[in-house]
Amino acid sequence: VQLQASGGGLVQTGGSLRLHCAASGRTFGSYNMGWFRQAPGKEREFVAAIRWTGGSTDYADSVKGRFTISRDNAKNTVYLQMNSLKPEDTAVYYCAAETTTWGTRQLPNKYHYWGQGTQVTVSS
Repeated sequence: VQLQASGGGLVQTGGSLRLHCAASGRTFGSYNMGWFRQAPGKEREFVAAIRWTGGSTDYADSVKGRFTISRDNAKNTVYLQMNSLKPEDTAVYYCAAETTTWGTRQLPNKYHYWGQGTQVTVSS
């Protein structure tokens, strides 16, 4: 699976962005998908994940109620709708795919495939 993230940009505090992650490969529908982010000088952190069925989602506490992850298996795409953005959301955002148990969804080292990242900058 090859992943390509897009949709990042510069936005003011309180604004919104929608990230896209387009996947190649016929088995996209069998992968759990995750979004992670990495700010300068910090480790990569979990943001959100969605199960391959689309029936389960999970979010980091810092984004709950503001971000929504969704997927369209027919389009081989996963989305991250980000609302009420804050300066602390500034980071490079990565999408990732994995096929292991849903229980490890927050662990970046459990993901097999990664996109190239898209920069999100929130100005104060």
